[in-house]
Amino acid sequence: MDNIILIGMPGAGKSTLGVLLAKTLGMTFLDTDLVIQQQAGGLLRDLIADRGIEGFLDLEGEVCSHLQVHRTVVATGGSVVYRPQAMAHLRKIGTVVYLKLGYRPLARRLGSLKRRGVVLRPGQTLRMLYQERVPLYEKYAHITVDCGSQDIEHTLDRVIRALEKRGQL
Repeated sequence: MDNIILIGMPGAGKSTLGVLLAKTLGMTFLDTDLVIQQQAGGLLRDLIADRGIEGFLDLEGEVCSHLQVHRTVVATGGSVVYRPQAMAHLRKIGTVVYLKLGYRPLARRLGSLKRRGVVLRPGQTLRMLYQERVPLYEKYAHITVDCGSQDIEHTLDRVIRALEKRGQL
């Protein structure tokens, strides 16, 4: 378990924090959304439109289930928690860190959900999506770090301290 896996809602800062964490710890950084786009040959929003929600979730689950990385900080897509086999693999290869962000700060950070390639079912609001996903993030996380009330540097420090406390660093 020499990897750090970041999970959380879109807009929580997984990619931004992941790059800083990898630089700070001398690790590699990988964003699974970019891997999916590269492997499938399209933008996330187009893949969701073309394959449908379940088809996209299957693709994301397949990509994450087969990651073979070492000493890597992995920023996952927010919807990876819908595929238990993917989460089981990620928990096996690394320490899963949930970047927790309250609903209000999340709503302020997010722009267009469709443009971002967020998996949103017809009629589902951001609040509904948030309420559906939070229990899944909590279920799969080894570590939870609240990142809503501080800047990225403070969040980085909190993640590093949590990993040290757990004996991961």
